[in-house]
Amino acid sequence: MNLHQFRFVQEAARRQLNLTETAKALHTSQPGISKAILELEEELGVDIFARHGKRLKRITEPGEQVLRSIEVILREVANLKRIGEEYSLQEAGTISIAATHTQARYVLPAPVAALRLRYPKVAVSLHQGTPDQVARMVLDDAAEVGMATERLAEYDDLVTLPCYEWRHVAVMPAAHPLAGVERLSLDDLAAQPLISYHPSFTGRSRIDAAFAHRGLKPQFVLEAIDSDVIKTYARLGMGLGLVAEMAVREDPLFASGTDMVARPVGHLFGGNVARIAFKRGAYLRNFVYTFAELLSDRLSRALVTRAMQAGPDAAGYEL
Repeated sequence: MNLHQFRFVQEAARRQLNLTETAKALHTSQPGISKAILELEEELGVDIFARHGKRLKRITEPGEQVLRSIEVILREVANLKRIGEEYSLQEAGTISIAATHTQARYVLPAPVAALRLRYPKVAVSLHQGTPDQVARMVLDDAAEVGMATERLAEYDDLVTLPCYEWRHVAVMPAAHPLAGVERLSLDDLAAQPLISYHPSFTGRSRIDAAFAHRGLKPQFVLEAIDSDVIKTYARLGMGLGLVAEMAVREDPLFASGTDMVARPVGHLFGGNVARIAFKRGAYLRNFVYTFAELLSDRLSRALVTRAMQAGPDAAGYEL
């Protein structure tokens, strides 16, 4: 048995047993993957997959156990590579970060810049995606660090820690009828055309839940994944925008006396928690711990280490 066979089996399971997609993902041939899996099954003496003709139909019971062992083996192989990189390159290398647009645009610039000052030989690879894509990138070792508000804590194979709490604000032109209202209500918002995030992003689930709880049916005329897009269309008068407070904090469009205003609506939708995520059992290099500390003063190397060793529930960390 060899690592290629393990990777073929793992990727086949991730691709819903579609060997064509597995071959594309691994840049190899479908017959080669089929042959390698059959050879591994023969060596192990068990069927990892049940088949219908040449098609894989499901993972067998012993196959589930084999997959769990393969996950451990490949994770430790990745750890060995990281250990080798750290001790051969010392304070050099690449940190790969996966994040949603809001985190990448408004939260990460300062800590990333600070990390580069601290470790000038460390390059940064930044990937953007949905919260589920962020989680998947960390699980697939495409990223060492994940940052998002939603969904990360739902993955058992991720260790996640809360970084900071944030709230939504409503944005609108200064001439908007609600611009002079200091404390907006859900009824105020429900009566307006609204522009906000796609349902899977940036606390949108809390917005929907608040309206549903009151039996209100707001009119969302545009949904986006990018805060800047929401602000742009709100400025054009298309609707009242609901964005994360980080998106307006240093935006000159919302300075005193400009043509845009922001009003807090956290009292309507509650707080949201942004989280950092690592793959459970992964080996973290020194500059990854430093990045976590730069990201939030609530995070420390000792805390991250404890969470990685004992799991997030045992970390004893709360906002």
